[in-house]
Amino acid sequence: MERPDGWIAPVRYLPGVPQPSEPPTFASLYPHQDAAGSDGADDAEAENELSQRDRAENVSMHALTRRGISRRELERTLRERDLDDSVIDYELDRLERVGLIDDIALAQNLVGTLQERKGLGRQGIAAELTRRLLAPAAIEYALELVDSGDELARAREIAEKRARQLGGLDREVAVRRLSAFLARRGFGGSTVRAAVDHALAPPSRGSKVRFR
Repeated sequence: MERPDGWIAPVRYLPGVPQPSEPPTFASLYPHQDAAGSDGADDAEAENELSQRDRAENVSMHALTRRGISRRELERTLRERDLDDSVIDYELDRLERVGLIDDIALAQNLVGTLQERKGLGRQGIAAELTRRLLAPAAIEYALELVDSGDELARAREIAEKRARQLGGLDREVAVRRLSAFLARRGFGGSTVRAAVDHALAPPSRGSKVRFR
Protein backbone atom coordinates (compact mmCIF):
# COMPACT_ATOMS: atom_id res chain seq x y z
CA MET A 1 0.00 0.00 0.00
CA GLU A 2 1.34 3.45 -0.91
CA ARG A 3 0.09 6.67 0.65
CA PRO A 4 -0.22 9.87 -1.38
CA ASP A 5 2.81 11.33 0.38
CA GLY A 6 5.08 8.58 -1.08
CA TRP A 7 5.24 6.46 2.13
CA ILE A 8 5.36 2.72 1.35
CA ALA A 9 3.85 0.26 3.78
CA PRO A 10 6.24 -2.36 5.15
CA VAL A 11 6.26 -5.65 3.27
CA ARG A 12 4.90 -8.68 5.22
CA TYR A 13 5.93 -12.14 4.07
CA LEU A 14 3.72 -15.23 4.20
CA PRO A 15 4.70 -18.08 6.51
CA GLY A 16 7.32 -20.29 4.86
CA VAL A 17 8.47 -17.65 2.34
CA PRO A 18 12.20 -16.81 2.79
CA GLN A 19 12.86 -13.14 3.51
CA PRO A 20 15.58 -11.22 1.56
CA SER A 21 18.66 -10.07 3.46
CA GLU A 22 17.96 -6.40 2.51
CA PRO A 23 14.54 -4.74 2.47
CA PRO A 24 13.30 -3.74 -0.99
CA THR A 25 14.00 -0.18 -2.12
CA PHE A 26 11.84 2.14 -4.15
CA ALA A 27 14.21 1.80 -7.11
CA SER A 28 13.98 -2.00 -7.04
CA LEU A 29 10.22 -1.92 -6.86
CA TYR A 30 9.84 0.79 -9.56
CA PRO A 31 12.93 0.64 -11.80
CA HIS A 32 11.18 2.41 -14.67
CA GLN A 33 10.95 5.63 -12.64
CA ASP A 34 14.74 6.27 -12.65
CA ALA A 35 15.06 5.42 -16.34
CA ALA A 36 12.30 7.80 -17.27
CA GLY A 37 13.85 10.61 -15.23
CA SER A 38 17.24 10.10 -16.86
CA ASP A 39 15.77 10.04 -20.35
CA GLY A 40 13.90 13.23 -19.62
CA ALA A 41 17.09 15.04 -18.59
CA ASP A 42 18.92 13.84 -21.70
CA ASP A 43 16.09 14.98 -23.93
CA ALA A 44 16.07 18.43 -22.32
CA GLU A 45 19.83 18.76 -22.74
CA ALA A 46 19.66 17.74 -26.39
CA GLU A 47 16.80 20.15 -27.03
CA ASN A 48 18.75 22.98 -25.41
CA GLU A 49 21.80 22.32 -27.59
CA LEU A 50 19.69 22.28 -30.75
CA SER A 51 18.10 25.56 -29.71
CA GLN A 52 21.53 27.11 -29.11
CA ARG A 53 22.76 25.89 -32.50
CA ASP A 54 19.81 27.61 -34.16
CA ARG A 55 20.62 30.83 -32.30
CA ALA A 56 24.30 30.56 -33.25
CA GLU A 57 23.40 30.12 -36.92
CA ASN A 58 21.10 33.15 -36.88
CA VAL A 59 23.79 35.31 -35.25
CA SER A 60 26.41 34.11 -37.75
CA MET A 61 24.28 34.72 -40.81
CA HIS A 62 23.42 38.22 -39.64
CA ALA A 63 27.11 39.06 -39.06
CA LEU A 64 28.21 37.62 -42.40
CA THR A 65 25.67 39.61 -44.40
CA ARG A 66 27.26 42.88 -43.26
CA ARG A 67 30.90 42.23 -44.24
CA GLY A 68 33.63 39.63 -44.39
CA ILE A 69 34.48 38.49 -40.90
CA SER A 70 37.37 36.54 -39.40
CA ARG A 71 36.94 33.39 -37.32
CA ARG A 72 37.98 35.14 -34.11
CA GLU A 73 35.72 38.12 -34.80
CA LEU A 74 32.76 35.79 -35.19
CA GLU A 75 33.81 33.81 -32.13
CA ARG A 76 33.81 37.02 -30.09
CA THR A 77 30.33 37.86 -31.36
CA LEU A 78 28.99 34.41 -30.49
CA ARG A 79 30.50 34.51 -27.00
CA GLU A 80 28.65 37.75 -26.35
CA ARG A 81 25.43 35.74 -26.75
CA ASP A 82 26.29 33.41 -23.84
CA LEU A 83 26.35 30.28 -25.96
CA ASP A 84 28.04 27.08 -24.82
CA ASP A 85 31.64 26.54 -25.93
CA SER A 86 30.69 23.33 -27.71
CA VAL A 87 27.99 25.14 -29.70
CA ILE A 88 30.39 27.95 -30.67
CA ASP A 89 33.06 25.50 -31.82
CA TYR A 90 30.49 23.54 -33.81
CA GLU A 91 29.22 26.66 -35.57
CA LEU A 92 32.70 27.99 -36.41
CA ASP A 93 33.84 24.63 -37.77
CA ARG A 94 30.65 24.33 -39.82
CA LEU A 95 31.15 27.74 -41.41
CA GLU A 96 34.78 26.99 -42.21
CA ARG A 97 33.82 23.71 -43.87
CA VAL A 98 31.41 25.46 -46.22
CA GLY A 99 33.81 28.34 -46.87
CA LEU A 100 31.77 31.12 -45.26
CA ILE A 101 34.67 32.07 -43.01
CA ASP A 102 38.20 31.91 -44.41
CA ASP A 103 40.91 33.98 -42.75
CA ILE A 104 43.41 33.64 -45.60
CA ALA A 105 40.92 34.74 -48.28
CA LEU A 106 39.74 37.61 -46.09
CA ALA A 107 43.33 38.77 -45.47
CA GLN A 108 44.03 38.78 -49.21
CA ASN A 109 40.94 40.87 -49.93
CA LEU A 110 41.76 43.31 -47.17
CA VAL A 111 45.31 43.84 -48.46
CA GLY A 112 43.97 44.97 -51.82
CA THR A 113 41.37 47.25 -50.23
CA LEU A 114 43.79 48.80 -47.77
CA GLN A 115 46.37 49.45 -50.46
CA GLU A 116 44.15 50.80 -53.21
CA ARG A 117 41.37 52.58 -51.33
CA LYS A 118 43.09 53.72 -48.15
CA GLY A 119 46.65 53.98 -49.41
CA LEU A 120 48.16 52.16 -46.45
CA GLY A 121 51.71 50.89 -46.33
CA ARG A 122 52.88 47.50 -45.11
CA GLN A 123 52.94 48.45 -41.43
CA GLY A 124 49.51 50.03 -41.61
CA ILE A 125 48.12 46.95 -43.35
CA ALA A 126 49.63 44.67 -40.69
CA ALA A 127 48.06 46.76 -37.93
CA GLU A 128 44.63 46.64 -39.58
CA LEU A 129 44.78 42.88 -40.15
CA THR A 130 45.73 42.40 -36.50
CA ARG A 131 42.84 44.61 -35.43
CA ARG A 132 40.51 42.38 -37.44
CA LEU A 133 41.64 39.40 -35.32
CA LEU A 134 42.88 37.41 -38.29
CA ALA A 135 44.97 34.31 -37.65
CA PRO A 136 48.73 35.11 -37.51
CA ALA A 137 49.41 32.66 -40.36
CA ALA A 138 46.85 34.45 -42.55
CA ILE A 139 48.41 37.84 -41.77
CA GLU A 140 51.89 36.60 -42.58
CA TYR A 141 50.72 35.10 -45.87
CA ALA A 142 48.86 38.25 -46.88
CA LEU A 143 51.80 40.56 -46.13
CA GLU A 144 53.96 38.50 -48.45
CA LEU A 145 51.70 39.77 -51.24
CA VAL A 146 52.77 43.36 -50.57
CA ASP A 147 55.46 44.07 -53.16
CA SER A 148 58.12 46.52 -51.93
CA GLY A 149 58.43 48.10 -55.39
CA ASP A 150 54.70 48.67 -55.64
CA GLU A 151 54.63 50.08 -52.12
CA LEU A 152 57.32 52.65 -52.94
CA ALA A 153 55.48 53.68 -56.10
CA ARG A 154 52.27 54.07 -54.10
CA ALA A 155 54.05 56.11 -51.41
CA ARG A 156 55.51 58.42 -54.05
CA GLU A 157 52.12 58.96 -55.62
CA ILE A 158 50.53 59.76 -52.27
CA ALA A 159 53.42 62.04 -51.33
CA GLU A 160 53.11 64.02 -54.56
CA LYS A 161 49.40 64.62 -54.00
CA ARG A 162 49.92 65.60 -50.38
CA ALA A 163 52.86 67.87 -51.19
CA ARG A 164 50.62 70.09 -53.31
CA GLN A 165 48.86 71.10 -50.11
CA LEU A 166 52.11 72.22 -48.49
CA GLY A 167 52.90 75.08 -50.84
CA GLY A 168 54.41 78.14 -49.21
CA LEU A 169 56.00 76.19 -46.31
CA ASP A 170 59.68 76.07 -45.51
CA ARG A 171 61.24 72.86 -46.76
CA GLU A 172 62.04 71.63 -43.29
CA VAL A 173 58.44 72.08 -42.19
CA ALA A 174 57.11 70.47 -45.37
CA VAL A 175 59.43 67.49 -45.00
CA ARG A 176 58.39 66.99 -41.40
CA ARG A 177 54.67 67.17 -42.13
CA LEU A 178 54.83 64.99 -45.21
CA SER A 179 56.95 62.39 -43.43
CA ALA A 180 54.49 62.26 -40.51
CA PHE A 181 51.58 61.90 -42.94
CA LEU A 182 53.18 58.92 -44.71
CA ALA A 183 54.20 57.33 -41.41
CA ARG A 184 50.59 57.47 -40.23
CA ARG A 185 49.64 55.60 -43.39
CA GLY A 186 51.90 52.76 -42.29
CA PHE A 187 54.86 53.23 -44.62
CA GLY A 188 58.29 52.25 -43.33
CA GLY A 189 61.10 54.72 -42.65
CA SER A 190 63.12 54.09 -45.82
CA THR A 191 60.01 54.25 -47.99
CA VAL A 192 58.94 57.52 -46.36
CA ARG A 193 62.33 59.15 -46.94
CA ALA A 194 62.43 58.07 -50.58
CA ALA A 195 58.87 59.27 -51.24
CA VAL A 196 59.48 62.63 -49.55
CA ASP A 197 62.68 63.20 -51.48
CA HIS A 198 60.81 62.37 -54.66
CA ALA A 199 57.87 64.67 -53.93
CA LEU A 200 59.77 67.69 -52.62
CA ALA A 201 62.30 69.23 -54.99
CA PRO A 202 65.70 70.24 -53.55
CA PRO A 203 65.59 73.72 -52.04
CA SER A 204 66.51 76.66 -54.20
CA ARG A 205 68.01 79.89 -52.94
CA GLY A 206 64.65 80.74 -51.55
CA SER A 207 63.30 78.91 -48.55
CA LYS A 208 60.08 77.74 -50.14
CA VAL A 209 59.28 74.25 -51.33
CA ARG A 210 59.22 73.44 -55.03
CA PHE A 211 57.23 70.45 -56.32
CA ARG A 212 57.92 67.92 -59.00
